[in-house]
Parts: sequence; structure tokens; C-alpha cells
Amino acid sequence: MKDAQDTARRLRAMCDELSDRFYERADVVRTLMVTLLAGQHSLVLGPPGTAKSELARELTGRIEGAAYWEILLSKFTAPTRMFGPIDVAALARGEYRQVFEGRATTAHVAFIDEIFKCSTAALNETLGFLNERIYHPENGGAPIRCPLIGAITASNELPSGEDSAAIYDRLLVRIEVGYLEDPSNFTALVRSAVGRPTAPVPPTTLELAALQQAVAEAVPDVEVPDAIVEALVTLRAALRRKELVASDRRWRQAVRLLQASAYLDGRTAVAETDLSVLTHVLWDSPVQRPIVEREVLHLVNPDAKEALDLADVIEELETQLDAMAGQSREVLSEWVIKNAHHKLAMAGKRLETLREEASNAGRSTTAIDRVTGRQRAVRARVLSEALGMDASMAQAQL
Repeated sequence: MKDAQDTARRLRAMCDELSDRFYERADVVRTLMVTLLAGQHSLVLGPPGTAKSELARELTGRIEGAAYWEILLSKFTAPTRMFGPIDVAALARGEYRQVFEGRATTAHVAFIDEIFKCSTAALNETLGFLNERIYHPENGGAPIRCPLIGAITASNELPSGEDSAAIYDRLLVRIEVGYLEDPSNFTALVRSAVGRPTAPVPPTTLELAALQQAVAEAVPDVEVPDAIVEALVTLRAALRRKELVASDRRWRQAVRLLQASAYLDGRTAVAETDLSVLTHVLWDSPVQRPIVEREVLHLVNPDAKEALDLADVIEELETQLDAMAGQSREVLSEWVIKNAHHKLAMAGKRLETLREEASNAGRSTTAIDRVTGRQRAVRARVLSEALGMDASMAQAQL
């Protein structure tokens, strides 16, 4: 038990360190860690330049002794490039062998970029690798069992064909990322690029054996109370009423995610707050994600649910600002005074209160923080575009 608690503590420290380094990625970092602890695969979906690959490398690089493998797929990627090239020297001697070392076949953690560009030739082997952790050698020998704990995959777009859809279905966790929202975080990012590098602080690490023990033993031992089972039944019914249907397999696998979430927080039983991770599980299209998020938060986090309602107000103000493009400064200023300023200010104050209440109650602040970033971003736009403040003046007002 003591070893399991120490492992969880180290994993939390890793999450904190990575969240400090990667702005607005705290929920992404935690969700990737939970997915790995559950022995499942994740998809990070977002445009180029959002630190998808760097984050995956930083996270997995802290697991000492783990074999890490990564690849950027294309429609022409051959299976042998992924799972083991032909041994040319052996071929010259009349032997047909593959070199598996350093490929997916020997990896504990894999990062697969542009996952949906997997070639047709590599599709079946990739599915076998993700589903059963096996690879069938080119020479028809016995299947090779791979030590894969979990794969982190990434893409700039959703799958467009049946082949890639089969892979998409096997990625239990789907995380959307975008460019930085909060102007203060963007400012910090720019300053980090021009500032003097500071002396590196030794990162928290974890031995591979400890992670494997957590995945195989500690996480499955986390209790799932009847109240959580009932909450899942309620959530499934609510989503079905909105014509959002997840497979039985997806629901079953999601339970292990809940156990992993509780374990990461140092608890021996799943709690309602762990249900928040399901916002990354129960949707197929990004347009469905807000619906899933609202239904989940309705069950577990009233603070975050109110934050999402405030997000609707903020989005409407930004839509109005977009529609007023080309209007005179006088018209824009009048709109700010009569409409935008008060609503944005009230939203900001309420979000601060909600965050304090959630934090004091031990509830997740992820959704609140995300909406706060949107509020600050829209307010910065209003100050600069409608009132004519330069970027530094607008930043000072936030």
C-alpha cells in the first residue's frame, strides 16, 4: 500500500510539473496520465503547434526504464517501418528476419502522430497492436506479444474513412486542444522564448516497474461504490435522450478510467468528481463534446455547470463583436458601455467565486479555468478592438 501511495504521489508531482510548463494544459496532462494508468489509449486532437508531441515526449520521458517509440504516419508508411524492418544482413544469408528493437513491437509507451493517416497495409497490424498488444511477423511466425501500456496518438483532423474510423473507435479518450486563450498565458509564452534560460530543475521520475504495478494491481483494486454505478446509469440515460449513444465496450472501459482517476488522487474508492474524465470519452464528434460535458457536470460539479452557462454569455458577446466589424469607434464604444463591459465584468467576478468555492470543496476547476481563459481573451479583444487600447494597456486591465 505504501509503495502504491508513493507511486501516486510521484505521478501527481509529474502532472504538476508538466502543467506548470505547458500553459492551459493541466486537464490534458492529467487526462493523459489517467489514461495511461488505465492501460488505455488516447487521442489528442488539435491544430499544429499546440505542443501535442512535445507534451507526450515530456510525460513518457519521465518513466525510467520505459521503451518509448514514436512515429509520424503517412498513407505510405509500411508495417515494417512501424513494427520491425527486414534484417538485410540476414537476408543476404538467405534468412528472413525482422529487427524489432526500437520499434512499436518493444515499446512500453508509444506516440503515434497523424494516426488517421495510417496506411491500408498497416491498418490490421496497428489495430492488433492497439487492441490485443500483438504483432504478426511478416514471415508468418507466432504472434509477438508487445509490452505496450498505452499509446498517445495525435491528429489535426477527425477520421474521414472507414479504415481510420476503426482506429478512432479504439481510442477510448479523446482530448481537444487549441491555441492559448488567456492573454496572460500568451504573454508568458512569448517572454519564455526571449528570456534567459534558467537552470533546469531535476524532474520527478518514476520507474517503469512501479507504473506497471499500478496499472496491473493498484488501479484495479480501487473500489467502485454503488452510487457511482447508479450515476453511470443516470448519465447513460440522459445522453440517450439526446441521441448520444456510446457502446457497451466504451462504458465498461470507462470504469477503469474512473478507478485510475481516483488512484491518481490518492483515494481508494471512486468519487463523483472522477466522473469528470468521461467528458473526454462519450462523444464522437467535437460538436457533441459540450453536450456530454454539461450532462456530466450536471451530475458532479454544479460550479462548473454554471461556468459553462457563463461561457454561453461570453460566446454571444464575441459573436456580437464579430458582427460589428467595420463599425465606427463611437458605435463600438457605446456597445461596450451599454452591454459588453458589465456582462464581462460580472462573468469574471462570478468565475472567481466559483473557482474559490470549487477549490475549497475539492472539486475540479478545469472547466472554470477554461471559461475564465475565454472571458479574459474576449475582454482583451473588446478593449483593443472596440476601445482602441494597445496590447500592453489591454493586458494591464485584465
